[in-house]
Amino acid sequence: MKLLQTIGSAFDRVVSVTDPVKAVQRAQARRVFAIYEAAKPTKQRQKQKANQSPSTLVGTSATALRAHARFLERNHDLSRGALRTLVNNVVGPNGIGIEPQPRRKDGTIHKEYAAALREARRDWQRCPEVTHRHSDAQMQRLVAKTWLRDGEAFTQTLMGRVPGLDHGTKVPFSLEMFEPDMVPLDYDDPGKFIRQGMEFNAWGRCRAYWVYKSDPREQLSWLNSTSALKRISADNVLHLAQMDRIGQARGISEFASVITRGEDLKEYEESERIAAKVAASMTAYVKRLASTETGYTGEGLEKDENGHVKPRDLYMEPGMIIDDLVAGEEIGMINSNRPNPNLIGWRAGQLRAFAAGIGTSYSSLSRDYNGTYSAQRQELVEQWVNYSVLADDFAAAFVQPAYDQFVIAAHLSGVVPIPLDVKPGTENDCLLVGQSMPWINPMHEAAAWEKLVQAGFASEVEVIRKRGANPNDVLEQIAAFRDSAKEKNLAFSSNAATKQTTVSVSAVPTELQQEAADNAQGKNDKTAD
Repeated sequence: MKLLQTIGSAFDRVVSVTDPVKAVQRAQARRVFAIYEAAKPTKQRQKQKANQSPSTLVGTSATALRAHARFLERNHDLSRGALRTLVNNVVGPNGIGIEPQPRRKDGTIHKEYAAALREARRDWQRCPEVTHRHSDAQMQRLVAKTWLRDGEAFTQTLMGRVPGLDHGTKVPFSLEMFEPDMVPLDYDDPGKFIRQGMEFNAWGRCRAYWVYKSDPREQLSWLNSTSALKRISADNVLHLAQMDRIGQARGISEFASVITRGEDLKEYEESERIAAKVAASMTAYVKRLASTETGYTGEGLEKDENGHVKPRDLYMEPGMIIDDLVAGEEIGMINSNRPNPNLIGWRAGQLRAFAAGIGTSYSSLSRDYNGTYSAQRQELVEQWVNYSVLADDFAAAFVQPAYDQFVIAAHLSGVVPIPLDVKPGTENDCLLVGQSMPWINPMHEAAAWEKLVQAGFASEVEVIRKRGANPNDVLEQIAAFRDSAKEKNLAFSSNAATKQTTVSVSAVPTELQQEAADNAQGKNDKTAD
């Protein structure tokens, strides 16, 4: 190797004299080879040669990953907890809210139309989907869980009169949820530009989905053919997919990169639990030494017909004394080293890696909240960015498109017609209200927001939304409460119309007056000094 390096260096010097440009190119090439060492396979690191297209990778792996992720959700507490944590922080208990903000032609918000849309949507949120089994928040959580676990979720929008369907709300608009198994991954027809159950145009835009008429997992295998499929226009399908690469058609499970670690954690913890259980059942044993060493003959013990000592039943209990041992016998204790003292540290490291891969926080996953206030807040702030990104993806692919069609259905049905003075194109403008980052120390957080509002760097509306509430609902609640309090001649410190009350000196007891005078005199004396 040294000989080759010497020859190469000599050759480089010759080239630098005869052709300097070529010498520079050789030097640059050598630096490139030195930089990209990761591309060279070694005995310790095998080269990954697979470089299929994103759709090919998804087509060969998505079904297996989806089934494995569902298995972990059913049978692994940590996986189930991680999925629940993601859904609760992305969607939350009330779902991603919508605040209508249609505009007039002068740019101001059309309050009357916005109020009518809010009222109609409040009625629709009671049973927004075809089965009437889920509210709007429940439906959002179910769709988000399917999206994160399976990699994608589908929803069909149904508007107006549909045979056999009762919308159940004033606005004739409903959603039909279905799992990704209903759109076959193995259905391809290049002649019709169909790839993995999706029909595309020449630019790669989806124009239709091919969906099973009934669940293929509940039918005989011979029904899983093209005759069992129906074509649904992409305009009527909300496709929420977890995308990793450009050009990817179908989604991949969020658990794809942590499935093996989760499975290892599950199996290892089960092994440790079984070992600890076995260790708790094993207490002691009677050791019989060789007769040549101690003269042990088993004399005095009951024997069988072959002259062997029969086993004795020794029942252990607190404070017991074993006094029936014979010569040559002693009690031996079993030490199993279980539970494993290194389990907690090893498990914590694995949980941190699992949490990083799945996109949730370690504290939420492990329920370990030890640490300083600064450390916990830093973890919460950094993790909340991931939750916000997922919430934005969910709202853009599911919540906003569903609301757009809701507004159209409300107009066409005459329930909430679009006023003539609404600026065209703004009738579906809205503010999406997601989950707010929780407060670790409410006293500090409230004081900080109060100072920001007083200084003019934030608004009351922003503070209300940061707490996860709707400003309009808060104003209505405050107004109704104060009207009720006024009727009963009650006043509270939260009443903005109540001015600061000044207590007269005569109303203060004499003892307090004297104490206040003494304090004032003391301050004057210090000032004089």
